[in-house]
Amino acid sequence: MGIVDSMKTDTATKKLAGKVAVVTGASKGIGADIAKHLAEAGAAVVVNYSSSKDGADGVVAEIVGKGGKAVAVQANVAKKVDIDKLLSETQKHFGRLDILVNNAGMYEFSPLEGITEEHFHKQFDLNVLGLILTTQAAVKRFGPDGGSVINISSVVSTLAPPNASVYSATKGAVDAVTKSLAKELGARKIRVNAINPGMVETEGIRAGHFAEGEFRQQIESQTPLGRIGQTQDIAPAVVFLASPESGWITGETLRVSGGLR
Repeated sequence: MGIVDSMKTDTATKKLAGKVAVVTGASKGIGADIAKHLAEAGAAVVVNYSSSKDGADGVVAEIVGKGGKAVAVQANVAKKVDIDKLLSETQKHFGRLDILVNNAGMYEFSPLEGITEEHFHKQFDLNVLGLILTTQAAVKRFGPDGGSVINISSVVSTLAPPNASVYSATKGAVDAVTKSLAKELGARKIRVNAINPGMVETEGIRAGHFAEGEFRQQIESQTPLGRIGQTQDIAPAVVFLASPESGWITGETLRVSGGLR
């Protein structure tokens, strides 16, 4: 087999070859790993970020350095005007859209006494409204073959730990939105699924001092596989839900949590 034949074979094995994906909140953590895995599977990737330009540029550089296609686009997906810019830039750079990964989100913990309007709206505006508005804008750009929307939810949607009532409520809403939109958009060949990760070691988890100590030990003791997750544990599931291999799957919430329930 010659070099050209080898390259053709390699392209043929890339399950997302020719596809274009947008990953929100992809400058670090789970989103960054998702962007890299989608690129490895052959997709051209728009790496969205809100404030971490250096992180997004680093993700793009790594993808391009491995022969992939990627571009970083700044947008706060809690704002409709920024969402419109994100999707317009996607169209400008790659000419189409096939996959949307709604990964951007935030969490803030508070006991009932500390919950404020700001605490509530900050999380719901990004985790729920932003997800809905980004999906609304994206489906207008999907072609006649449809597309795949993958929402990054969380096991807290059902686990609902103490001091996380608002955050848990946002992820419960994401699960409900996923099921509803799957029914609404199925006739247009648009599939909508969610991935519900357990505790995953990310920059945010480390910054919040959750990655070590008693909290981590408690989570691991409740997790049948005995450890917290890594970002690379989540990304392959996203590739699967974005690919033709999951072509008859929609409206599902896939727990990727080491068995934590």
